[in-house]
Amino acid sequence: MKHQFLCFLLLLSIPFLCESRFVVEKNSLSVTSPDSIKGAHDCAIGNFGIPQYGGSMAGTVVYPQENQKSCKEFSDFSISFKSQPGALPTFLLVDRGDCFFALKVWNAQKAGASAVLVADNVDEPLITMDTPEEDAASAKYIENITIPSALVTKGFGEKLKKAISGGDMVNLNLDWREAVPHPDARVEYELWTNSNDECGVKCDMLMEFVKDFKGAAQILEKGGYTQFRPHYITWYCPHAFTLSRQCKSQCINKGRYCAPDPEQDFSSGYDGKDVVVENLRQLCVFKVANETGKPWVWWDYVTDFQIRCPMKEKKYNKECADSVIKSLGIDSRKLDKCMGDPNADSDNPVLKEEQDAQVGKGSRGDVTILPTLVVNNRQYRGKLEKGAVLKALCSGFEETTEPAICLSTEVESNECLGNNGGCWQDKSANITACKQAGQGDARSTMEDVGMKREIDMRSLLDKDSVKCECPPGFKGDGFKKCEDINECKEKKACQCPECSCKNTWGSYECSCSGDLLYMRDHDTCISKTGSQVRSAWAAVWLIMLSLGLAAGGAYLVYKYRLRQYMDSEIRAIMAQYMPLDSQPEVPNHVNDERA
Repeated sequence: MKHQFLCFLLLLSIPFLCESRFVVEKNSLSVTSPDSIKGAHDCAIGNFGIPQYGGSMAGTVVYPQENQKSCKEFSDFSISFKSQPGALPTFLLVDRGDCFFALKVWNAQKAGASAVLVADNVDEPLITMDTPEEDAASAKYIENITIPSALVTKGFGEKLKKAISGGDMVNLNLDWREAVPHPDARVEYELWTNSNDECGVKCDMLMEFVKDFKGAAQILEKGGYTQFRPHYITWYCPHAFTLSRQCKSQCINKGRYCAPDPEQDFSSGYDGKDVVVENLRQLCVFKVANETGKPWVWWDYVTDFQIRCPMKEKKYNKECADSVIKSLGIDSRKLDKCMGDPNADSDNPVLKEEQDAQVGKGSRGDVTILPTLVVNNRQYRGKLEKGAVLKALCSGFEETTEPAICLSTEVESNECLGNNGGCWQDKSANITACKQAGQGDARSTMEDVGMKREIDMRSLLDKDSVKCECPPGFKGDGFKKCEDINECKEKKACQCPECSCKNTWGSYECSCSGDLLYMRDHDTCISKTGSQVRSAWAAVWLIMLSLGLAAGGAYLVYKYRLRQYMDSEIRAIMAQYMPLDSQPEVPNHVNDERA
């Protein structure tokens, strides 16, 4: 069955790969000594570790006498590359071959190297050094790689080795300042992602990144500093196979939009079409939220869906998604309209646009792997980690226009996201008592804060602004305990004679007997046909009449007080020119201090 899946995956990929155009992201390398090789050279940024986007690094190149491919630990050879106090950092030059690029860099990092240059072993254009595909054994060390790395051509590598063997000290600078364009005061970036949470190490890494980066992303978006857009990769099934069982289970819209089977098994679990539908839903969440001026709600939906609707718990479905959508106040009717009919034999405008966007434009190559981050139309290379990505985004701002979040030495965009602020939380329901000052609970952080570019962003990073307060529907100290309020038992809701109350976690459900409809705002039952429960309508009209009378009375009081205030203002103004009999003199009521 797995062989059948791989064949089908290849079938989906061939039409796209035949037309693909790959772009290698480069940074500048300049040799400062010796004079024989002095000058600028290109190198390809490794797709792991943390490149110093926006910065540069100077160091001395070392080529080891043993373990030259860096496939073994240097400690086995009693070799260390740790820089002595006052000395330049060590850039380790190693040869390509025999093991993964990432393993070479990891062994060099453990030995004390500050950066790694991998010399190609064949004459070819520069390529991007990537991580091993779905290798669980290497996942642990890959996520711990923190030094930058780059691939250099075979010819340049041989020049470096010759200079070192000749006794020359080889000094060079690695420069990432132009790796990301920085044309203006706003950075545009996009994340190519996937809703599938059962695709192994890379999916786990992607989900963790989205959760960790959510707070920083929302701050930047709210402040108008960035323009973000999510994207999702889909493939199409060749026309000759659209009626096959594989295409039917992995595709929607008659084979136009497909995704691989999550479990790589056609006979069990979720199908690829389930992933395509959820991807489409997440795209439409962004589209609908963006139309209402709140594009950052996408981050709330995706993180909530990830926590509440995982595949392994068999909750990856429309019902669970609808509960998340409802909790975030997203218009479900607009969402359904955006998604369209997945069974229709026609194009879906949203997914068609995504397939068109996969094709590279300008300096950006085709998107063929997940996840892919693009900043100012340049593909990001390096570890998909909050600090590294934020550094790349900040390098994309025009000089002197960076927001305060980029200037902070220790960025912590939302204490509630990091350690939950030390407050109570229910991870299974994604509910927390942690709140940022002036904001709602952490699940909807930043949603109701109308930030402008002029706001001092540092105030949003204030760690003292965190407080613990049980969310609505709960009671307790907010730190160690928050208990569900039983609205039914405590008679706080659903108390009308025809009502039937059922307590739920953090809320309640109220239903009416017979052919009656519950009105939550008025805590009463009314007839669906209008022929019953006239007393309920009378009560509603009585309430509305009372509110009308109260509003009328308040308006009369307001008019009276406004008249008195205006009279006093006029008297004050006139007293400056014609003192009244009742008072000898009234001083000017607006002085320089108040003005």
